[in-house]
Amino acid sequence: MDRVTQTFFAPCPRGLEDLLCAELARLGAQDIAGTQGGASFAGPFALCYRVNLDSRLASRILWRIAQGSYAHEQDLYQAALRLPWPDWFPSSCTIKVKVSAKRCPLKSLDFVTLRIKDAVCDTFKSLTASRPTIETSRPDIRIDAFLDQTRFTFYLDTSGEALFKRGWRKAGTEAPLRENLAAGILQLAGWTGDQVLLDPMCGGGTILQEAVMLAKRISPGLGRRFAFEKLRNFEPQRWRALCDASRGQQTGDAQPAIFGSDRDATALRAARANLDAIGQAAAVRLTQADVLDLTAPAAAGLLITNPPYGVRLGGDAELASFYPKLGDLLKQRFPGWRAYILTADLRLPKLIGLAPSHRTPLFNGALECRLYEFKMVTGSMRRKGPEQT
Repeated sequence: MDRVTQTFFAPCPRGLEDLLCAELARLGAQDIAGTQGGASFAGPFALCYRVNLDSRLASRILWRIAQGSYAHEQDLYQAALRLPWPDWFPSSCTIKVKVSAKRCPLKSLDFVTLRIKDAVCDTFKSLTASRPTIETSRPDIRIDAFLDQTRFTFYLDTSGEALFKRGWRKAGTEAPLRENLAAGILQLAGWTGDQVLLDPMCGGGTILQEAVMLAKRISPGLGRRFAFEKLRNFEPQRWRALCDASRGQQTGDAQPAIFGSDRDATALRAARANLDAIGQAAAVRLTQADVLDLTAPAAAGLLITNPPYGVRLGGDAELASFYPKLGDLLKQRFPGWRAYILTADLRLPKLIGLAPSHRTPLFNGALECRLYEFKMVTGSMRRKGPEQT
């Protein structure tokens, strides 16, 4: 199978598709084609090992196993029945079937899901006299089906748990930022590990953790297991060699200047625990402080943050009071810096009283957000007219 070109699809947070395509190219993928919410790519099957291990942006790596046309639920049952499921995984594996659709004419996706599951189990019973067990929470194997108006695509999920679940997180805070979105924000901001970085409202430290891993070349998948390890074609020796090579390319002597702070002691304890989980507690200087009391730790750098206001904490009145103060802080104490603020509150430019130099639509899960860039220079950054969000 390794000599045969396979086709994969990598979903990612919406807004990061171009970055994902560039990342896939660096990882050796071919025939890369971006689409809304992800990218397809091709290569030998073992490419999925490397992309699962090293991708900072993908949410999953799905292996395409079948495509075709359909008109009725029975067409999908027959298409799934023809596939050699026992050649891909044993009946001892637990499975889950997930169906998603766009402009699908069928009345019930739940019924479609049931028919595909029946086809998988019927194939196993006819060929092996046994069948896999259904497990909806944490299955060994996830079968994904995507339907448009006339075509279906079947995938086997090679990741298992979503890739933004790095496997390192030991402590969480309310509504944490997804790790792959944090990694994408760092890349959108142009952070390379050479500049000073500050997250003044760091919460559980997701941005800080992703920054350390990026600066020290720590593969995000080293701390977890993957669904491809359950497949019959899994090559443990090749996988171990890939992980060993990844550990060998880490730059342990890199000393990035990364600062984090939060006014909440519980959040800071979570950030320390999560950094300690990757052995990097000493790589970030953490301080308990209110953001409005901070001074810049250097003459220039990047401030990147996802403020815990609005959706997570506080309300309209608190936002209306806080954001103008944050704007004053940036203007007065952070000249020479670039500030990047991710928020779901599209009123932020008006409330903060600064003119964003750039805005990028992004999604944290289903939550629509904007990443606003503010270039802090000496002199006025005050708004001269109304801004569109």
